This record gives sequence, structure tokens and C-alpha cells, in this order.
Amino acid sequence: MAQDKNQPEAPEVPKAPEAPEAVEPAQQELAEPSDENAGSPDGQVEALEREVETLRDQALRAQAEIENVRRRSARDVENAHKFALERFTADLLPVIDSLERAAQGASKLKNGEDERLSGLTEGVELSLKLLHDSLARVGVVQEDPEAAPFDPGLHEAVSVIENDDVEPGTVLHVLQKGYTLNGRVVRAATVIVAKAKSTKADEV
Repeated sequence: MAQDKNQPEAPEVPKAPEAPEAVEPAQQELAEPSDENAGSPDGQVEALEREVETLRDQALRAQAEIENVRRRSARDVENAHKFALERFTADLLPVIDSLERAAQGASKLKNGEDERLSGLTEGVELSLKLLHDSLARVGVVQEDPEAAPFDPGLHEAVSVIENDDVEPGTVLHVLQKGYTLNGRVVRAATVIVAKAKSTKADEV
């Protein structure tokens, strides 16, 4: 049977697009950045070493702080023992001053023919010595700086007198003796200090 020339031709079917070629694994590795050390054994070891170093530093700091606290506590306890009698000593000094004045007055009035006065003088002097010895055993030391160089840490100058017989700055007279407790001043000695005589050039 002859083909009908007027019959339309069948449309052409378009070809399917070709699939892109697969990217090689090597190219994919280059395209995607990655951390070579992430998750590697070497990276984990380094992280652990850093953590151990941080913990060691913290432990050393804590140990040093504990040692400082221990030393401060020991020093506070030592000071508490050494200076616990400071107020008591200060309250006792007027009693010592009175005994010393009594002993000095009795010594001036001492008469060998009056046994009662001699006994009284000896009793006051003995009581004063016993009191000084007892205070010395707990660290209380008397400061009697007559003829010694003036020390502003231990002495309190109430007057300055010109005197060429001694070196300037020498204690001439002690008006009131001082006392220390284990090196700490309880009462400064009240003194009069010498200075060099003024020359005519100084007076002008």
C-alpha cells in the first residue's frame, strides 16, 4: 500500500542530556578543605599535653597560695604569743616608775644608823629587781640610754641642749626610761639630747 504523502511525519524525540563525568576522588579532596590534625592521634596528644600543663600550673599556684597562708598564720600566732602582754606591760610601767622613784628617794635619805630606813630601801630595791627580772623573762627590756647615741626609734627627745663635752646627738639626760617587748617599743625613753654650740657665724 502506498504511503500517503499528505500524512505528517512523526516528530523527532530529543536526546537525553549526557550525565556529567564523576569527579575523581583526588579532585574532591582538593576541592574540600580539611584539617589534617583534626581527630588525628598526634592532635589529641598535643591537646592532652596542653591540658596537663594547665592543670600543673594551677596546682603549683594553689600550693604556693596554701604555703603563703600557712606562713601568715604561723606569723600571726607567733606575734600573738610574743605581744600578748603588751597592754599589761604598758599598764605595769607606772608601778615600776613609782618603785624606782621610791628607791632613789630612800637611797638619798639612807642613814647607816637607822636600820629601819636601810631595811626599807633594800626591800624596795629588791622588789624592783625581782620585777625587772620577771619582766625580762617574758621579753620586756628596759631602755636606759644615758650617754648613748639618740635613736628616734627608741627615744623621744623633749629638749636639745648645747654641749661640747659630748658628741652631738648624744643623750645627756633620761627623764623617763623606755621599755620594749620582744623588740617592739612599748614606751619610748624620754630624753634630753646634746647638740653642738652655735658659732658666731651661725648666729649671723
